[in-house]
Amino acid sequence: MKRRFTQLVSAAALVALSSQACAQDESKQSAITPTASPWLAVPMVSSNPKIGTSAGGMASYLFKLDPESTSSMVGVGGTFSTTDSYGAGVFLRTFWDQDRKRLTLFGGGGTIHNDYEDFLGSGYPAQTTDNFHVLQLKYLQQVKDQWYAGIQATYTNYLIFSENGGVNEALGLLGLTGFDSVGVGLVGMYDTRNNKNTPTSGIKFQMDNFAYRESLGGEGSFDVYRVKFRQYIPQANNSVLAYRVDGRWTNDASNGAYSSVDLRGYTQGQYLSPHASLVELEKRWRLRGRFGVNLFAGVACLYGDGKSCTSSENLYPSAGVGGQIMINEAEQISMSFDFAVGKEGNNGFYMRFGQAF
Repeated sequence: MKRRFTQLVSAAALVALSSQACAQDESKQSAITPTASPWLAVPMVSSNPKIGTSAGGMASYLFKLDPESTSSMVGVGGTFSTTDSYGAGVFLRTFWDQDRKRLTLFGGGGTIHNDYEDFLGSGYPAQTTDNFHVLQLKYLQQVKDQWYAGIQATYTNYLIFSENGGVNEALGLLGLTGFDSVGVGLVGMYDTRNNKNTPTSGIKFQMDNFAYRESLGGEGSFDVYRVKFRQYIPQANNSVLAYRVDGRWTNDASNGAYSSVDLRGYTQGQYLSPHASLVELEKRWRLRGRFGVNLFAGVACLYGDGKSCTSSENLYPSAGVGGQIMINEAEQISMSFDFAVGKEGNNGFYMRFGQAF
């Protein structure tokens, strides 16, 4: 199976911590009430036949930098899996100047042990070890109404190796031995969501890029472009229809930096191509008290290098069922859990901080 460093980090629960916690940085939630605890602690669990079962948790603290800004958050978390893999990280999201300025930081690392029954489609088993360290930064500034602009940067040190010399040789031929990468980019965002932790209406549209360059200290030069669109439509019976349309495109990237399938039920990095697009819908019902249920379905396409979305071989469907628990009513912060099924025996169970999107 082909893997790239960013997708391996995503496959681990480590960046689930980052993406689900830090992605909620553009928020206009209610202020913390006097009776609401500023502390949050949630379990994080994921299970997939390709990477085993991992479990861990996250603890965070909410605070305000000024009365008219969204609550900021600092947290730490980690996971450990049945393959003796582990990951840990810390994050910070801050808001000030009446939410006009927003900064998120994340740092972490870990080791992932992979046990493949069919390594790279060869029909032979293999074991590999992936070591990684990652730092991420994003700053956004309000420019007009609901429009924001900013910058982002990332550094990743990633190494994959095997005790089997034949496996290492195959990894080298495929360009999947890992590398150091440093990238910077621009971010543009339009956001009308009524609440960014658990939105029930509004739109989020974001465009960004990463320019990875040797001149910045990385081992390669290539570009990544991304577009993300989400809409939340309130419906009858206290329900919400949410959907997202995402795209990721690369230019001059090696196999290690290709795009992958970013849908529940699949292990990111298992399938790779230069470009990826997806659409996913989720119906969310809020039941009595703090609980809710979700139904979702989506499809992703990998294309480029001679692949196109007209072939079913390059399409990856996903569907599943899940639920949610509101763990902080004042901030509208929830914990969700899902079971998803894809094609070719892919499936997964996930328990995370926040919604899937």
